[in-house]
Amino acid sequence: MKKYSSKRSIQVLANLFQQYGILDVVISPGSRNAPLAIHFSELDDFNCFSIVDERSAAFVALGMAISEKKPVAITCTSGSAAANYYPAVTEAFYSNIPLLILTADRPTDYVDLFDGQTIRQKNIFHQHSYGDFELLEDSKDNAEDINSDIIKKAIELCFEKQGPVHINIPLEEPLYDLVSELPKFPVVEKTIKKKEYEIPSNLVADWNTSQRIMLLVGTKDYSPELENQLTQLVKNHTVVVLSEVNSNLHHDKFFRHIDRYVTHFSEEDYKTYAPDLLITVGQNVVSKRVKQFLRKAHPKQHWHLDEVWQPDTYFALTQKVEVKPEIFFSKLLHFINLEPKPYYNLWDVLRDKKDKKHSEFLNLIEFSDFYFFNKASNSIPENYNIHFSNSSAIRYAQLFDFGKRKIYCNRGTSGIDGSTSTAMGFAIKNAKPTLLITGDLSFFYDINGLWNQYIPPFTRIMIFNNGEGNIFKIIPGPGNANPNTLDEFIATKHHKNAEFLAKHFGFTYTKVEDDGTLDRVLDNFYKPDVQPKIIEVFTQGKNNADVLKAYFNFLK
Repeated sequence: MKKYSSKRSIQVLANLFQQYGILDVVISPGSRNAPLAIHFSELDDFNCFSIVDERSAAFVALGMAISEKKPVAITCTSGSAAANYYPAVTEAFYSNIPLLILTADRPTDYVDLFDGQTIRQKNIFHQHSYGDFELLEDSKDNAEDINSDIIKKAIELCFEKQGPVHINIPLEEPLYDLVSELPKFPVVEKTIKKKEYEIPSNLVADWNTSQRIMLLVGTKDYSPELENQLTQLVKNHTVVVLSEVNSNLHHDKFFRHIDRYVTHFSEEDYKTYAPDLLITVGQNVVSKRVKQFLRKAHPKQHWHLDEVWQPDTYFALTQKVEVKPEIFFSKLLHFINLEPKPYYNLWDVLRDKKDKKHSEFLNLIEFSDFYFFNKASNSIPENYNIHFSNSSAIRYAQLFDFGKRKIYCNRGTSGIDGSTSTAMGFAIKNAKPTLLITGDLSFFYDINGLWNQYIPPFTRIMIFNNGEGNIFKIIPGPGNANPNTLDEFIATKHHKNAEFLAKHFGFTYTKVEDDGTLDRVLDNFYKPDVQPKIIEVFTQGKNNADVLKAYFNFLK
């Protein structure tokens, strides 16, 4: 016989989640949130996942929400457990990934009394959430009606903003009183707002009078509608579309490897290739080089298209277009001229020259991180989703072609802390295989990303282990430090490997230390198996940073 929580606030919460279709709940163990764990896990409509480490659990839920493209709920006990959600909450906030954060709490009058596991949880995520709510204890007057209104508002805000919303839930003891039957709840009237948009005539006029139009697309989920719209814009060489590997756009006339093309720009080049109209789409841009280029280019106009964020990243923002890019371009295409522009040909000549140099360099390189990424990009089966960790991994990825595979990376805050957990959460909810390509520090930092029982056997992880945070040998600045200081405290050199971790968490493991072994094992790595797999490619002792610097010098 099923047993449900007797807490009315929890019953109302679960009912409203059901009505809005929020059915995935990631639960971290604890006593104060036991009423939520018991109640959600007993209801047939919900998919519940037990993840012990709250920091990892929140990133797992983040990955699920990316995969499912709808809100996922997370719930934990009171005290520091809630604080451990914060890294994933900030990522969800800046990447607009919908999470509903359910933190169980002591009764409100217990705060600051030094009662066990009691901290100031109300508004704890205020700086990085789209809404902060607190339910009433069941014993309070009109608690059920008030809580119902609060929960409804929180859910709809999560859908509207596509970001994290927090509900703090004070719970009085007893926590384990259960019932075998639930009351019937009324059907809720959904009032999620939909934006209407009409394109201003001045934007159409500005487009039609601009001769050098550039579209820059940052981090974005794959959108066939947007891809088709931008294809219409480039087919007659009307605009230049710059995109990144995690922009998830695919067309021969898109410029997909920005860092290849804008490296070593002179002051004259900044003027030569500058747009007069810049239109930006999507979230965070990985390329520091393109940021530098556009900040020096000083475009006359900059329009940014996004429902929520309107950042002045290039210090030239003139138009905040607060709508989905797909809606904007569907309107714009009815009114604009799609005539060929010399500006496209200018960039096309540059691309041909740089792509040729790229191909020549590939014939010169020896075993290294750069070599590994070239081999990986050519080996991955077409049906794989690819997640990259931050720092070196996503930067190397920008230089290679991964075809039409879907690419993901936590670029909201660009942290390494939850890359593995996010990829595993995505894998759990996606029917296609997931591959995580990660650096060693990112992998070891998030070991608990493997501590869950739901990782499907067709999940794959590639670790390129260069024995340090090699990004600090690549970027300018850290090299000015004393070598001992750089190695110990910044690059953090180490001699760790993942072999026993793989065995501990039920992954098969393959070690690679040279190019011949890498070539030999890749095909088998992707073959079906009863266990997920890890391949660890050791490039320690190789001059990885020097190889990458040599690459950019070769492009020059």
